[in-house]
Amino acid sequence: MTALLEVRDLVKQFPVGSAILSRMLGRQPAHVQALNGVSLSIRAGETLGLIGESGCGKSTLGRTILRLHEPDSGQVRFGGVDVIGLGPADLKAMRRRMQIIFQNPYASLNPRRTVAEILAEPLRVHSVAVGAKRREQVMAMLESVGLTATHAGRYPHQFSGGQRQRIGIARALILNPAFVICDEPVSALDVSIQAQIIDLLSTLKRDLGLTYLFISHDIAVIGYVSDHVAVMYLGEIVESGPVQAVLRSPQHPYTRALLSAVPRVDRARQTRERVRLLGDLPSPMAPPPGCRFHTRCGFATDVCRRIVPPVQMMAGGHNVACHHFPSKAVQ
Repeated sequence: MTALLEVRDLVKQFPVGSAILSRMLGRQPAHVQALNGVSLSIRAGETLGLIGESGCGKSTLGRTILRLHEPDSGQVRFGGVDVIGLGPADLKAMRRRMQIIFQNPYASLNPRRTVAEILAEPLRVHSVAVGAKRREQVMAMLESVGLTATHAGRYPHQFSGGQRQRIGIARALILNPAFVICDEPVSALDVSIQAQIIDLLSTLKRDLGLTYLFISHDIAVIGYVSDHVAVMYLGEIVESGPVQAVLRSPQHPYTRALLSAVPRVDRARQTRERVRLLGDLPSPMAPPPGCRFHTRCGFATDVCRRIVPPVQMMAGGHNVACHHFPSKAVQ
């Protein structure tokens, strides 16, 4: 099956401080290297889970795919169309098919607008429906996310966190997109509410035929919602593959460390030895040479410090970027 979304060698850097002042002082402008050659693909109707520590570049990747951040280099193709090369009018049209659910439901909704106005705004911007038909679409979308017409005239501050996130989901889906980036959509919610929102997203995916990029730092959530998973470290994908293959047989030392830190209620089933990382996450302004993980890896050797590890392919589409693993690489 052809991929709906293809990302190839995506690079994004953010300047730090004043570039003009740096040049006046004879210095090279400093940059945060948020994305360093990221590649991934997602087939229609599937969910790719993207996981990694805070600050590794997950949210930046999602926003760069949508061109909320402009990439420095690389390629994003959606449905065979080069998203990076689109002009303003074509990009606006493309955004009807590609939407995002933001992490914080308290900050992502306009406090001065009612729910009806928030949901009607995308329809107005894209000239979709008018008058009574527009209101009809708003009411139908409210119902599809578990709210009612009585909520339409209220303001965001009158809702709980879970209800606000339902409004955020409704806003993302009101234009009937094919692809949705879920940027940690449950991390700001109570655990009991998280389960409700995850079930809602799963139901909407099935009923509407959606494709998700699901960003999270919670491995349990990723394991539940995803078909495939990509593990990100300091702006790079270090391991990817079918979710069960990666979670049951992690190959990269970083993935092993993440999985070993997941708490288990039943200690009798705790078979995986805890892997403790060395030191702290390096600065993305000055990432280590070679393998970016070598400063925290217990398996690191001299080759890891000098040479960037190539991506090695295993059976079943399980890939890992490591000099010493996997043991079952396809020759």
